[in-house]
Amino acid sequence: MSVFRNVVFVAALAGLVAAVVMTALQMFSTVPLILQAEDYEQAADVSGHDHAAFPADQHAGAADMSTTAMASEAAAPAHEHGEGAWEPADGFERYSFTALANIVTGIGFALILVVASEFAGGLASWRQGLLWGLAGFAVFTLAPGLGLPPELPAMPAADLAARQVWWWGTAAATAAGLTLIAFRRALPLAALGVALIVVPHIIGAPQPADFETPIPEGLHHQFVVAVTVTNLVFWVVLGMAAGALRSRFMSGEDLRSSFA
Repeated sequence: MSVFRNVVFVAALAGLVAAVVMTALQMFSTVPLILQAEDYEQAADVSGHDHAAFPADQHAGAADMSTTAMASEAAAPAHEHGEGAWEPADGFERYSFTALANIVTGIGFALILVVASEFAGGLASWRQGLLWGLAGFAVFTLAPGLGLPPELPAMPAADLAARQVWWWGTAAATAAGLTLIAFRRALPLAALGVALIVVPHIIGAPQPADFETPIPEGLHHQFVVAVTVTNLVFWVVLGMAAGALRSRFMSGEDLRSSFA
């Protein structure tokens, strides 16, 4: 029972540390890009609403923006903002909700990482935690992101349920593949592991029916890079913190104990 209690404590503390770091990075990387995308989204909405009143010879550009916005909304209903829909105000409220979401997510991912590592014998140091953090990045960010890159507001997207099924299937297959490669020192099992990692990408992620969007390609590229780098730092910090905390608070017999 003490092992379980220590696992929860280590996961909660490591998840909190990683979430704080991630939130700080987001304030200077992804959040400004999201705000820019929202400006494009609002401009597209305005041009769409006012298009009927624009003289065609003076506002051809606005007509193009309106067409793009309507196509984007039709292809990506998940990005629609109803008139009565609530959303956090810019500034402190937005940052507070972002931080809260990161903390909940960070602790959840920390529990997954620490529990999985316990079944493999436990984390003996921050160096082992670093390797597990990199594995978590590969499973939950890198592999799914190859087929479903991060999206900005007003970008088209496929059916939400289909995307979720592919995302979780890819994460599970990648995790199983890495396990076979790392812990089963046999060539056939390693080959099976590689196949599990590759198969979801051969199947392919669900794609939207239309790719029209008011978001510039360069802005989306910056966002994908920012999200990927931010998540890499998050997983590295999470793994290292989990390894360091476990070796710090689980000493002696507890340190040698694990779910395995």
